Amino acid sequence: KVKKVRKNVHFFRPKTKITPRNPKYPMKSTVGRVRMDKYRIIQCPVTTESAMKKIEEINTLVFLVDLQATKLNIKEAVKELYDVKCAKVNTLIRPDGRKKAYVHLTQDYDALDVANRIGI
Repeated sequence: KVKKVRKNVHFFRPKTKITPRNPKYPMKSTVGRVRMDKYRIIQCPVTTESAMKKIEEINTLVFLVDLQATKLNIKEAVKELYDVKCAKVNTLIRPDGRKKAYVHLTQDYDALDVANRIGI
């Protein structure tokens, strides 16, 4: 028997056959539902004096939103709920642990009309 001469100090494990998974049944019985719907994302509008000033002067709506909601989620939820287009969304987490979103509307929509429609 002839011994193989190794020319390299590193040993590479030989690659064996890897068969793809072929399950007999699905891992989950049902499809998982989306828990972040538009009603969970936007909890309520903020009706303080400073929020009213933003509505009137800089065309911005202020909402309390879910802590896990992203800016894109908030943008889509506002579009679905109030039929308005957002220019941009700014968020912050308040000292009491809730998240607040400033939704800037495009020039086509008036925040005061939308606020009246919501009932602020």
